[in-house]
Amino acid sequence: MSTTLPPLATVADLAGWLQRTTEELPESAALVLDTASAVVRAEAGQRFTRGTTTVAVTPRGSVAYLPQRPVVSVQLVRRGGIVLPAEDYRLWRDELHFRQLGFGPAYVTYTHGYAEVPADVRALVLTLAGRVLTNPRDLRQESVGAVSVTYAAETIGASLAPVERDQLARYRRRAAVLPLGGGWPW
Repeated sequence: MSTTLPPLATVADLAGWLQRTTEELPESAALVLDTASAVVRAEAGQRFTRGTTTVAVTPRGSVAYLPQRPVVSVQLVRRGGIVLPAEDYRLWRDELHFRQLGFGPAYVTYTHGYAEVPADVRALVLTLAGRVLTNPRDLRQESVGAVSVTYAAETIGASLAPVERDQLARYRRRAAVLPLGGGWPW
């Protein structure tokens, strides 16, 4: 079952960002925002908007990492077909720490995401959408009479510039550092 995610910015946000009225934007503005949101989500590996998901995670030792952040709450954990009581695991940030080691995946239903899309993420979506609307034909250069306009390579296509990818790096999963010889302090 596929779930359509809402765009990370509104058409009104885009109009304000481009210093236009919503009536001045083309009919494709909503589609462009959906596409820009999908590009940003794919690069970051995060949905950003609040939602509830069930995932299968395989613990490493006694720790399983939940993919969507920030984790707001865990509703249900099943392991080996058994629903685990809350005292058998602890949530710490985006990690589930299990009291006992086990084998195989754990199925976790949890709520994640931001109450509001982070401002830097919304700005990236609006910037990308603005580029697509400003240069919809992906022109490199355009001349009309004596007037010539050259677009930067970053304005061609619905893709992120390297600096924008770097800005999204903080939302991507990073390697976890675990203390040696110690477990969760029960």
